[in-house]
Amino acid sequence: MPKWIRIALIILFSALFLISAFMISQYYINSHKQTEQFDKLSELVVQDRPTRPPIPAQTEPSPTEPVPTEPVETEPPGPLPEYIEVSALNPDMVGWIQLEGTKLDYPVMQTPNDPEYYLHKDFYGNYSSHGCIFAEEFCNIDLPSDNITIYGHNMKDGSMFGILRNYRSKSYWENHRYIYFDTLYERHTYEIFAVFTTTATKGKGFAYHQFVDADNQEEYHKFITECQSAALYDTGITPHYGDKLITLSTCEYTQKNGRLVVVAKRIA
Repeated sequence: MPKWIRIALIILFSALFLISAFMISQYYINSHKQTEQFDKLSELVVQDRPTRPPIPAQTEPSPTEPVPTEPVETEPPGPLPEYIEVSALNPDMVGWIQLEGTKLDYPVMQTPNDPEYYLHKDFYGNYSSHGCIFAEEFCNIDLPSDNITIYGHNMKDGSMFGILRNYRSKSYWENHRYIYFDTLYERHTYEIFAVFTTTATKGKGFAYHQFVDADNQEEYHKFITECQSAALYDTGITPHYGDKLITLSTCEYTQKNGRLVVVAKRIA
């Protein structure tokens, strides 16, 4: 091999190495900055956050459960004390999500006129590879809708919705089965009943994100049945018509355009 080719290859590989090293360093720098930012926001919340009450015992509803009546929209009360200061920093914040026994503890954003605005933006609207946790634009957070779909990146460092990949294991679910999702006005607890993977490729996967409000009991039960049929394991939990749901969605890499989905029902 001519000397000039060897020199050219050395320069090329050196350049590729430097570029890769720079990109990796930027990832970890951004990850550190994002963690610091959310830690500071969490500090504003924790100082006023009350202790969560014990998880209530769950009982199966009567077979003659009443059909839910149409909710009536009313003027919401003032924000919960723990969210007053942090929500004043950004009016796009519509709630806060925590996952029992994990470091998942983040504000939830929603921008109906620009649905994926926070896909690559931090809490203050600056570029971020981590983005923010954000809700589907069609969901009414405060009413609420029958199902609220919430998105977040599956980050390699375990931040954002990276922790959700642990739910492939039933034993992990058994020890982390509760989600705390608060609106700015109400505190709520949800119990995970299904974990599944699918593809977001149009016409091929389970379009779980399209279920927002059920027109009737049959449509509601159809969604629950599809979730349970796709589930990686049986949790023994079946929501009933009228139970409010949240669906956590993140990327999944064992299939093209894959999604890992965790669905929970409100229990308190």
